[in-house]
Amino acid sequence: MTDNQVKIHLLVGIRGLTLLVFYTETDCWQFRFLSLGGAVFGERKIYFTAQAAEQAGRESIYKDFLD
Repeated sequence: MTDNQVKIHLLVGIRGLTLLVFYTETDCWQFRFLSLGGAVFGERKIYFTAQAAEQAGRESIYKDFLD
């Protein structure tokens, strides 16, 4: 990849939030949440596979936002 590019793997809406899983220029996978108002938030942990980042993101949504 060239500078400042990311590869989006997944965009999925879950009860008013959008889960975004992406591949970074530092060769790892991460996830973020997008709110309906346009805010972007989430931890900056890295994952070695897209599936691991997606699973962590889904678990985080249910644990932190939908209890």
